[in-house]
Amino acid sequence: MDLENSKAQLKKGVLEYCILSIISRGEAYASDILEEMKGSRLIVVEGTLYPLLSRLKNDGLLSYNWKESKSGPPRKYYQLTEEGKLFMAELSQTWNDMVIAVTHIIEKTTINI
Repeated sequence: MDLENSKAQLKKGVLEYCILSIISRGEAYASDILEEMKGSRLIVVEGTLYPLLSRLKNDGLLSYNWKESKSGPPRKYYQLTEEGKLFMAELSQTWNDMVIAVTHIIEKTTINI
């Protein structure tokens, strides 16, 4: 079994939730999302983030608006739509249930290393 592949799959599974969580706090610029993810040691590259943001927008979970920037072209800021807020609430409940279940299983596990 490939450990790096398993790690990548775990990361992909929570990436969408983390991005939506960041945006749920208020409108967010893509670079700010990348910085927060990096600061949390969940490294994401632009080539992963932008297609995901586009898909979430096309699914009706995000919208965006353009704001002028003091240091360059206008910037696209993302926010949750009403549908996105409902989706996020359901995802949060699922995440919380999963954390409880996984923690319950792991606490019973003894690993001999």
